[in-house]
Amino acid sequence: MNDLAIGLLSAVLATNQPQAVSNIIQQQTGITVPIEDQNDPAEKELRVVMIDDDAAQAEVSGWISTNTISRTNTLAVAAFHQRIFNRFDVVKKGYDHFLRNHPDNAHGFLAYGSFLNDIGDEDGAQAQYENSKQLDPKNPAVWNNLANYYGEHGPLTNAFTDYTEAIRLNPNEPIYYQNFATTVYLYRTDVKEFYHINEQQTFDKALGLYRQAMKLAPENFLISCDYAMSYYGIKPLRTNDALAAWTNSLALARDDNEREGVLIHLARVKIAAGFYDDAQTTLDGVTNAALADLKQHQERSLRDHKNPPPDSGVEASTNNLIVATNAVVTFTNEAAALTNATLALPKYQPYSLP
Repeated sequence: MNDLAIGLLSAVLATNQPQAVSNIIQQQTGITVPIEDQNDPAEKELRVVMIDDDAAQAEVSGWISTNTISRTNTLAVAAFHQRIFNRFDVVKKGYDHFLRNHPDNAHGFLAYGSFLNDIGDEDGAQAQYENSKQLDPKNPAVWNNLANYYGEHGPLTNAFTDYTEAIRLNPNEPIYYQNFATTVYLYRTDVKEFYHINEQQTFDKALGLYRQAMKLAPENFLISCDYAMSYYGIKPLRTNDALAAWTNSLALARDDNEREGVLIHLARVKIAAGFYDDAQTTLDGVTNAALADLKQHQERSLRDHKNPPPDSGVEASTNNLIVATNAVVTFTNEAAALTNATLALPKYQPYSLP
Protein backbone atom coordinates (compact mmCIF):
# COMPACT_ATOMS: atom_id res chain seq x y z
CA MET A 1 0.00 0.00 0.00
CA ASN A 2 1.39 3.42 -0.85
CA ASP A 3 1.64 6.15 1.80
CA LEU A 4 -1.63 7.72 0.63
CA ALA A 5 -3.68 4.55 0.95
CA ILE A 6 -2.18 3.68 4.35
CA GLY A 7 -2.87 7.22 5.53
CA LEU A 8 -6.48 7.02 4.43
CA LEU A 9 -7.06 3.65 6.05
CA SER A 10 -5.42 4.66 9.30
CA ALA A 11 -7.47 7.86 9.48
CA VAL A 12 -10.68 5.88 9.24
CA LEU A 13 -9.80 3.05 11.59
CA ALA A 14 -7.10 4.06 14.00
CA THR A 15 -5.99 7.70 14.28
CA ASN A 16 -7.04 11.16 15.32
CA GLN A 17 -4.65 13.02 13.02
CA PRO A 18 -6.61 13.64 9.81
CA GLN A 19 -4.59 16.69 8.85
CA ALA A 20 -1.58 14.50 8.05
CA VAL A 21 -3.71 12.61 5.56
CA SER A 22 -5.04 15.90 4.21
CA ASN A 23 -1.54 17.04 3.36
CA ILE A 24 -0.92 13.84 1.38
CA ILE A 25 -4.17 13.88 -0.55
CA GLN A 26 -4.21 17.56 -1.40
CA GLN A 27 -1.12 17.01 -3.53
CA GLN A 28 -2.74 14.20 -5.50
CA THR A 29 -6.33 15.30 -6.10
CA GLY A 30 -5.85 18.72 -7.64
CA ILE A 31 -6.59 19.12 -11.33
CA THR A 32 -4.64 21.65 -13.35
CA VAL A 33 -6.25 24.37 -15.40
CA PRO A 34 -3.73 25.26 -18.11
CA ILE A 35 -3.01 28.73 -19.35
CA GLU A 36 -5.41 29.38 -22.21
CA ASP A 37 -3.28 31.53 -24.52
CA GLN A 38 0.42 31.15 -24.02
CA ASN A 39 1.09 33.85 -26.59
CA ASP A 40 -0.83 36.50 -24.66
CA PRO A 41 1.63 38.92 -22.95
CA ALA A 42 -0.35 38.93 -19.71
CA GLU A 43 -0.50 35.15 -19.64
CA LYS A 44 3.25 34.98 -20.24
CA GLU A 45 3.80 37.34 -17.32
CA LEU A 46 1.47 35.30 -15.16
CA ARG A 47 3.35 32.15 -16.10
CA VAL A 48 6.56 33.61 -14.68
CA VAL A 49 4.83 34.29 -11.36
CA MET A 50 3.34 30.79 -11.33
CA ILE A 51 6.72 29.20 -12.00
CA ASP A 52 8.04 30.98 -8.92
CA ASP A 53 4.90 29.86 -7.04
CA ASP A 54 5.62 26.21 -7.84
CA ALA A 55 9.31 26.61 -7.10
CA ALA A 56 8.63 28.23 -3.72
CA GLN A 57 6.24 25.49 -2.64
CA ALA A 58 8.67 22.79 -3.73
CA GLU A 59 11.51 24.57 -1.94
CA VAL A 60 9.58 24.95 1.32
CA SER A 61 8.39 21.35 1.10
CA GLY A 62 12.05 20.30 0.89
CA TRP A 63 12.95 22.42 3.90
CA ILE A 64 10.18 20.86 5.94
CA SER A 65 10.97 17.29 4.92
CA THR A 66 14.61 17.68 5.96
CA ASN A 67 14.00 19.85 9.03
CA THR A 68 15.68 18.53 12.18
CA ILE A 69 15.06 21.48 14.50
CA SER A 70 13.81 20.47 17.95
CA ARG A 71 10.43 21.91 18.88
CA THR A 72 11.89 22.95 22.21
CA ASN A 73 14.33 25.25 20.43
CA THR A 74 11.86 28.11 20.17
CA LEU A 75 14.29 30.60 18.64
CA ALA A 76 15.29 28.21 15.88
CA VAL A 77 11.66 27.26 15.22
CA ALA A 78 10.70 30.94 14.98
CA ALA A 79 13.57 31.57 12.57
CA PHE A 80 12.51 28.59 10.46
CA HIS A 81 8.93 29.86 10.27
CA GLN A 82 10.19 33.30 9.31
CA ARG A 83 12.28 31.75 6.53
CA ILE A 84 9.16 30.08 5.13
CA PHE A 85 7.15 33.29 5.47
CA ASN A 86 9.81 35.28 3.63
CA ARG A 87 9.93 32.79 0.75
CA PHE A 88 6.16 32.81 0.31
CA ASP A 89 6.05 36.59 0.68
CA VAL A 90 8.12 36.88 -2.50
CA VAL A 91 5.42 34.94 -4.35
CA LYS A 92 2.65 37.08 -2.82
CA LYS A 93 4.37 40.23 -3.99
CA GLY A 94 4.69 38.72 -7.46
CA TYR A 95 0.95 38.07 -7.66
CA ASP A 96 0.13 41.48 -6.19
CA HIS A 97 2.33 43.20 -8.76
CA PHE A 98 0.80 41.21 -11.62
CA LEU A 99 -2.78 41.95 -10.54
CA ARG A 100 -2.09 45.66 -10.11
CA ASN A 101 -0.97 45.70 -13.74
CA HIS A 102 -3.74 43.35 -14.92
CA PRO A 103 -6.78 43.96 -12.68
CA ASP A 104 -9.10 42.33 -15.23
CA ASN A 105 -7.21 39.02 -15.43
CA ALA A 106 -9.52 36.37 -13.97
CA HIS A 107 -6.87 33.67 -14.27
CA GLY A 108 -4.47 35.73 -12.21
CA PHE A 109 -6.94 35.99 -9.32
CA LEU A 110 -7.65 32.27 -9.58
CA ALA A 111 -3.95 31.42 -9.53
CA TYR A 112 -3.38 33.71 -6.55
CA GLY A 113 -6.28 32.13 -4.72
CA SER A 114 -4.89 28.68 -5.41
CA PHE A 115 -1.52 29.71 -3.98
CA LEU A 116 -3.07 31.23 -0.85
CA ASN A 117 -5.13 28.09 -0.31
CA ASP A 118 -2.01 25.94 -0.67
CA ILE A 119 -0.20 27.88 2.06
CA GLY A 120 -3.19 27.83 4.42
CA ASP A 121 -4.65 31.33 3.94
CA GLU A 122 -8.16 30.12 3.10
CA ASP A 123 -9.88 33.45 3.75
CA GLY A 124 -7.43 35.20 1.48
CA ALA A 125 -8.00 32.51 -1.15
CA GLN A 126 -11.77 32.99 -0.95
CA ALA A 127 -11.40 36.72 -1.62
CA GLN A 128 -9.32 36.04 -4.74
CA TYR A 129 -11.76 33.39 -5.97
CA GLU A 130 -14.60 35.89 -5.62
CA ASN A 131 -12.61 38.39 -7.68
CA SER A 132 -12.03 35.76 -10.34
CA LYS A 133 -15.70 34.78 -10.38
CA GLN A 134 -16.78 38.37 -10.92
CA LEU A 135 -14.50 38.59 -13.95
CA ASP A 136 -15.22 35.12 -15.36
CA PRO A 137 -18.43 33.61 -13.94
CA LYS A 138 -18.37 30.81 -16.52
CA ASN A 139 -15.25 29.15 -15.09
CA PRO A 140 -16.45 26.05 -13.18
CA ALA A 141 -13.19 25.72 -11.22
CA VAL A 142 -13.93 28.99 -9.41
CA TRP A 143 -17.37 27.79 -8.35
CA ASN A 144 -15.91 24.48 -7.15
CA ASN A 145 -13.22 26.21 -5.11
CA LEU A 146 -15.71 28.61 -3.55
CA ALA A 147 -18.01 25.70 -2.75
CA ASN A 148 -15.13 23.97 -0.97
CA TYR A 149 -14.52 27.12 1.06
CA TYR A 150 -18.16 27.54 2.05
CA GLY A 151 -18.42 23.85 2.83
CA GLU A 152 -15.73 24.32 5.44
CA HIS A 153 -16.50 27.82 6.70
CA GLY A 154 -20.17 28.35 5.80
CA PRO A 155 -22.75 29.26 4.87
CA LEU A 156 -23.43 25.74 3.66
CA THR A 157 -26.22 26.87 1.36
CA ASN A 158 -23.53 28.64 -0.68
CA ALA A 159 -21.62 25.39 -0.95
CA PHE A 160 -24.68 23.53 -2.23
CA THR A 161 -25.48 26.14 -4.87
CA ASP A 162 -21.86 26.64 -5.94
CA TYR A 163 -21.22 22.93 -6.47
CA THR A 164 -24.43 22.77 -8.49
CA GLU A 165 -23.22 25.63 -10.66
CA ALA A 166 -19.77 24.07 -11.15
CA ILE A 167 -21.44 20.86 -12.32
CA ARG A 168 -23.80 22.78 -14.60
CA LEU A 169 -20.86 24.53 -16.24
CA ASN A 170 -18.84 21.33 -16.58
CA PRO A 171 -20.86 18.15 -16.02
CA ASN A 172 -17.91 15.97 -17.05
CA GLU A 173 -15.53 16.77 -14.18
CA PRO A 174 -15.61 13.95 -11.57
CA ILE A 175 -14.00 15.99 -8.80
CA TYR A 176 -17.03 18.29 -8.64
CA TYR A 177 -19.37 15.37 -7.99
CA GLN A 178 -16.94 13.89 -5.48
CA ASN A 179 -16.67 17.15 -3.54
CA PHE A 180 -20.43 17.70 -3.61
CA ALA A 181 -21.03 14.13 -2.45
CA THR A 182 -18.64 14.55 0.47
CA THR A 183 -20.33 17.77 1.55
CA VAL A 184 -23.80 16.22 1.34
CA TYR A 185 -22.59 13.25 3.37
CA LEU A 186 -21.00 15.38 6.08
CA TYR A 187 -23.77 17.94 6.53
CA ARG A 188 -26.88 15.80 6.35
CA THR A 189 -28.96 17.97 8.68
CA ASP A 190 -28.41 21.03 6.52
CA VAL A 191 -29.00 19.02 3.35
CA LYS A 192 -32.31 17.71 4.66
CA GLU A 193 -33.45 21.24 5.44
CA PHE A 194 -32.22 22.77 2.18
CA TYR A 195 -33.57 20.07 -0.15
CA HIS A 196 -36.57 19.06 1.98
CA ILE A 197 -35.59 15.39 2.08
CA ASN A 198 -35.22 12.80 4.85
CA GLU A 199 -32.10 11.08 6.23
CA GLN A 200 -32.10 8.09 3.90
CA GLN A 201 -32.75 10.32 0.89
CA THR A 202 -29.79 12.42 1.94
CA PHE A 203 -27.57 9.34 1.93
CA ASP A 204 -29.01 8.40 -1.46
CA LYS A 205 -28.15 11.87 -2.79
CA ALA A 206 -24.55 11.58 -1.62
CA LEU A 207 -24.21 8.06 -3.00
CA GLY A 208 -25.69 9.13 -6.32
CA LEU A 209 -23.13 11.91 -6.64
CA TYR A 210 -20.32 9.50 -5.84
CA ARG A 211 -21.63 7.08 -8.46
CA GLN A 212 -21.62 9.83 -11.07
CA ALA A 213 -18.01 10.65 -10.15
CA MET A 214 -17.11 6.98 -10.54
CA LYS A 215 -18.91 6.82 -13.87
CA LEU A 216 -16.73 9.67 -15.12
CA ALA A 217 -13.58 8.24 -13.53
CA PRO A 218 -14.16 4.48 -13.38
CA GLU A 219 -10.51 3.66 -12.68
CA ASN A 220 -10.14 6.14 -9.80
CA PHE A 221 -9.29 4.13 -6.70
CA LEU A 222 -9.67 7.06 -4.29
CA ILE A 223 -13.17 7.97 -5.44
CA SER A 224 -14.20 4.34 -5.12
CA CYS A 225 -12.88 4.30 -1.55
CA ASP A 226 -14.71 7.53 -0.70
CA TYR A 227 -17.89 5.94 -1.97
CA ALA A 228 -17.36 2.69 -0.08
CA MET A 229 -16.48 4.43 3.18
CA SER A 230 -19.67 6.48 3.05
CA TYR A 231 -21.66 3.34 3.87
CA TYR A 232 -20.21 3.35 7.39
CA GLY A 233 -22.45 6.25 8.35
CA ILE A 234 -25.71 4.67 7.17
CA LYS A 235 -27.83 2.94 9.79
CA PRO A 236 -28.86 0.24 9.36
CA LEU A 237 -25.77 -0.70 7.40
CA ARG A 238 -26.56 -1.51 3.77
CA THR A 239 -24.44 -4.62 3.93
CA ASN A 240 -24.73 -5.87 0.37
CA ASP A 241 -24.12 -2.43 -1.11
CA ALA A 242 -21.12 -1.86 1.17
CA LEU A 243 -19.63 -5.23 0.25
CA ALA A 244 -20.15 -4.49 -3.44
CA ALA A 245 -18.52 -1.07 -3.07
CA TRP A 246 -15.43 -2.46 -1.33
CA THR A 247 -15.23 -5.31 -3.83
CA ASN A 248 -15.12 -2.70 -6.58
CA SER A 249 -12.34 -0.85 -4.77
CA LEU A 250 -10.48 -4.15 -4.45
CA ALA A 251 -10.60 -4.56 -8.22
CA LEU A 252 -9.21 -1.03 -8.66
CA ALA A 253 -6.35 -1.41 -6.17
CA ARG A 254 -3.13 -0.50 -7.93
CA ASP A 255 -0.82 -2.80 -5.99
CA ASP A 256 -0.85 -5.56 -3.39
CA ASN A 257 -0.53 -3.11 -0.52
CA GLU A 258 -3.61 -1.14 -1.55
CA ARG A 259 -5.40 -4.43 -2.05
CA GLU A 260 -4.64 -5.46 1.53
CA GLY A 261 -5.92 -2.14 2.83
CA VAL A 262 -9.24 -2.80 1.12
CA LEU A 263 -9.28 -6.32 2.60
CA ILE A 264 -9.33 -4.74 6.08
CA HIS A 265 -12.47 -2.86 5.13
CA LEU A 266 -14.06 -5.89 3.53
CA ALA A 267 -13.45 -7.93 6.67
CA ARG A 268 -14.95 -5.19 8.79
CA VAL A 269 -18.17 -5.17 6.79
CA LYS A 270 -18.32 -8.98 6.73
CA ILE A 271 -18.03 -9.06 10.52
CA ALA A 272 -20.89 -6.58 10.83
CA ALA A 273 -22.95 -8.73 8.44
CA GLY A 274 -22.26 -11.92 10.38
CA PHE A 275 -20.09 -13.58 7.71
CA TYR A 276 -17.50 -14.59 10.27
CA ASP A 277 -15.69 -17.39 8.43
CA ASP A 278 -15.46 -15.31 5.29
CA ALA A 279 -14.18 -12.37 7.34
CA GLN A 280 -11.40 -14.53 8.81
CA THR A 281 -10.38 -15.74 5.36
CA THR A 282 -10.25 -12.12 4.21
CA LEU A 283 -8.10 -11.08 7.16
CA ASP A 284 -5.74 -13.99 6.48
CA GLY A 285 -4.90 -12.26 3.22
CA VAL A 286 -3.48 -9.23 5.05
CA THR A 287 0.28 -9.63 5.54
CA ASN A 288 1.49 -6.02 5.34
CA ALA A 289 3.26 -5.10 8.58
CA ALA A 290 2.01 -1.54 8.26
CA LEU A 291 -1.54 -2.86 8.67
CA ALA A 292 -0.81 -5.20 11.58
CA ASP A 293 -2.54 -3.07 14.23
CA LEU A 294 -5.61 -2.58 12.08
CA LYS A 295 -5.74 -6.28 11.31
CA GLN A 296 -5.51 -7.14 15.01
CA HIS A 297 -8.31 -4.69 15.77
CA GLN A 298 -10.61 -6.46 13.32
CA GLU A 299 -9.55 -9.89 14.61
CA ARG A 300 -10.53 -8.84 18.13
CA SER A 301 -13.85 -7.60 16.80
CA LEU A 302 -14.35 -10.93 15.03
CA ARG A 303 -13.66 -12.90 18.22
CA ASP A 304 -16.07 -10.73 20.21
CA HIS A 305 -18.82 -11.29 17.64
CA LYS A 306 -18.21 -15.04 17.36
CA ASN A 307 -17.99 -15.66 21.10
CA PRO A 308 -20.55 -13.52 22.96
CA PRO A 309 -20.97 -14.00 26.75
CA PRO A 310 -22.63 -17.40 27.50
CA ASP A 311 -25.72 -15.95 29.19
CA SER A 312 -29.37 -16.83 28.69
CA GLY A 313 -32.83 -15.39 29.04
CA VAL A 314 -33.33 -11.71 29.85
CA GLU A 315 -29.68 -11.31 30.81
CA ALA A 316 -28.59 -12.72 27.46
CA SER A 317 -30.91 -10.35 25.65
CA THR A 318 -29.51 -7.46 27.62
CA ASN A 319 -25.94 -8.48 26.87
CA ASN A 320 -26.74 -8.92 23.20
CA LEU A 321 -28.22 -5.44 23.18
CA ILE A 322 -25.08 -4.10 24.81
CA VAL A 323 -22.91 -5.85 22.21
CA ALA A 324 -25.07 -4.45 19.42
CA THR A 325 -24.95 -0.98 20.96
CA ASN A 326 -21.18 -1.13 21.29
CA ALA A 327 -20.91 -2.21 17.66
CA VAL A 328 -23.00 0.78 16.58
CA VAL A 329 -20.87 3.09 18.73
CA THR A 330 -17.72 1.64 17.15
CA PHE A 331 -19.09 2.22 13.68
CA THR A 332 -20.22 5.72 14.65
CA ASN A 333 -16.84 6.64 16.10
CA GLU A 334 -14.98 5.29 13.10
CA ALA A 335 -17.39 7.11 10.80
CA ALA A 336 -16.64 10.27 12.78
CA ALA A 337 -12.93 9.71 12.13
CA LEU A 338 -13.77 9.38 8.44
CA THR A 339 -15.81 12.57 8.63
CA ASN A 340 -12.94 14.50 10.18
CA ALA A 341 -10.46 13.12 7.69
CA THR A 342 -12.70 13.86 4.74
CA LEU A 343 -13.55 17.34 5.96
CA ALA A 344 -9.87 18.14 6.09
CA LEU A 345 -9.36 17.20 2.45
CA PRO A 346 -9.88 20.31 0.32
CA LYS A 347 -10.13 19.03 -3.26
CA TYR A 348 -9.58 22.30 -5.07
CA GLN A 349 -9.05 22.79 -8.76
CA PRO A 350 -5.97 24.98 -8.84
CA TYR A 351 -4.94 27.22 -11.65
CA SER A 352 -1.49 25.91 -12.39
CA LEU A 353 1.04 25.35 -15.09
CA PRO A 354 0.14 23.02 -18.00
